[in-house]
Amino acid sequence: MSDKGTNFSSSSLPPCCCYHSRVFKKSSPNCKLTVYLGKRDFVDHLDHVDPVVFVTLTCAFRYGREDLDVLGLSFRKDLYISTFQAFPPVPEERKPNSRLQDRLLKKLGQHAHPFYFTIPQNLPCSVTLQPGPEDTGKACGVDFEIRAFCAKSIEEKIHKRNSVRLVIRKVQYAPEKPGPQPMVETTRSFLMSDRSLHLEASLDKELYYHGEPISVNVHVTNNSTKTVKRVKISVRQYADICLFSTAQYKCPVAQLEADDQVSSSSTFCKVYTLTPTLDKNREKRGLALDGKLKHEDTNLASSTIVKDVTNKEVLGILVSYRVKVKLVVSRGGDVSVELPFILMHPKPVEPPLSRPQSGRPVCSCLCVSVPAVPEMDPPIDTNLIEFETNVSQDDDFVFEDFARLRLKGAVDDKDEDC
Repeated sequence: MSDKGTNFSSSSLPPCCCYHSRVFKKSSPNCKLTVYLGKRDFVDHLDHVDPVVFVTLTCAFRYGREDLDVLGLSFRKDLYISTFQAFPPVPEERKPNSRLQDRLLKKLGQHAHPFYFTIPQNLPCSVTLQPGPEDTGKACGVDFEIRAFCAKSIEEKIHKRNSVRLVIRKVQYAPEKPGPQPMVETTRSFLMSDRSLHLEASLDKELYYHGEPISVNVHVTNNSTKTVKRVKISVRQYADICLFSTAQYKCPVAQLEADDQVSSSSTFCKVYTLTPTLDKNREKRGLALDGKLKHEDTNLASSTIVKDVTNKEVLGILVSYRVKVKLVVSRGGDVSVELPFILMHPKPVEPPLSRPQSGRPVCSCLCVSVPAVPEMDPPIDTNLIEFETNVSQDDDFVFEDFARLRLKGAVDDKDEDC
């Protein structure tokens, strides 16, 4: 058993505590409002999105550097904004509590009030565009944020001192049933040659996980009088930016060049292996990455699976990947084909305690209204993550407190994103 403020892993817990309810927690600067989240990643299942508990949910697309926001002009477009009244609860909108909410209500007492919300299906996933070495401020991309605040009305100005902001993510995981094996072929005829060159390329499967090597099978039948001097293989990331108009940007994330020659009237067959990773592409500005939380590393953006593309204005950034096979032919130009594939994370195994009970909706968060107390300066706390490990058989919560760096005399309105 660890004391508060000590990091630990699940492997260090006793055998009887294999699973614990992980709860994220954040308080306002004046400690009068606290938000509890059952998770920070919300999965897009294409037909529905895991419910989220919040006061205000915002999905925004930042398409320009933050330091360029001047004279009231902001390079940011809000794709979705919705506000939910958490307390006092609206009777006709009340839903049955989830098991996690019931247990949190029991632990937190009479000043805890449950609420929930759902993310619309057509909103984009969280994507961050990699900034350049000299870029400052918030990176471009699509992000989600929940904000809990105390006010007399929705129109009232929100003060950061009595509000809580927390960044969440909308993610997608690899489908359980992948598609057919990608395969493409092309035939090229050359001037002054009565026969052609045939190129056939294929991948061993359609779905790859991040960090998994990609095997590319190349088969060349050269009946022409030309000679293939070299074979180039590259993995390219395509990002469709759906803003006021749709633009596509491509960026190579893995490349291979082989001096394999195919002479006239001969055949050639070989398997090439490439592994696209972020480690080799950290200097490429504008590369699409999975949306990351502060103080966490990330990876190349996962492929986007879209069910409905009718309303492109709210799609944000669509990410796809292709393998390009290119044959460099002497005095005859190049012959190339492209193979689309999916790059995603596998769906993680959920612990039994996090699953919904009796088919009820998964309500993941709680907004806590702290009773009025004399206002005082909060204690100095430099911990980014705090663990509360007072675990028992009936109460097995693990609280992770994403606290800001609290310094006396600091300006409250300059709150950093968490």
